[in-house]
Amino acid sequence: MNLPNLITFSRLLGVPFLLYGLYNPTVQSRWICVAIFVVAAATDWLDGYLARKLNQITDLGKFLDPLVDKLLVLAPLLVLIELGKVPAWGVFLILGRELTIAGWRVNKTTISGANIWGKLKTVSQIVAIALLIAPLSDAWNIPALIAFWVSVALTLISGAIYLWPSKVADEK
Repeated sequence: MNLPNLITFSRLLGVPFLLYGLYNPTVQSRWICVAIFVVAAATDWLDGYLARKLNQITDLGKFLDPLVDKLLVLAPLLVLIELGKVPAWGVFLILGRELTIAGWRVNKTTISGANIWGKLKTVSQIVAIALLIAPLSDAWNIPALIAFWVSVALTLISGAIYLWPSKVADEK
């Protein structure tokens, strides 16, 4: 396992701490959760950068990176449902897209990296989750929810764009 793949795998280590902290409603624990989440999310950029820079792009990395991204995003979203911060059906749309794309990738002989829409989706999810878990004033509730719904929309758009060329190719 190369360095970028180790960094990808290490991102998982923050998830249990993040989940534990989300159930502790103190301001301090919430800011710690934001820090854990943002640092873990930043490693997504770091592992990709190192994989390209060190010429260590692997099929394992192409598979592992989006899987870890999904766990990092879906774990706090599920807690946010339980805490009443986001509606379950919005998270269900995200989960449905992620499972659809993961299932689609299983049938592919080669695994492609993320396109710009996938990257926008990931960034929008990170911003939305960070806003939702941060202990901000009530004035931030609406902007955080808007960020969440923007991430849901970009999640669905990126999924459609990912599947569309494959559908067109299958019809030929």
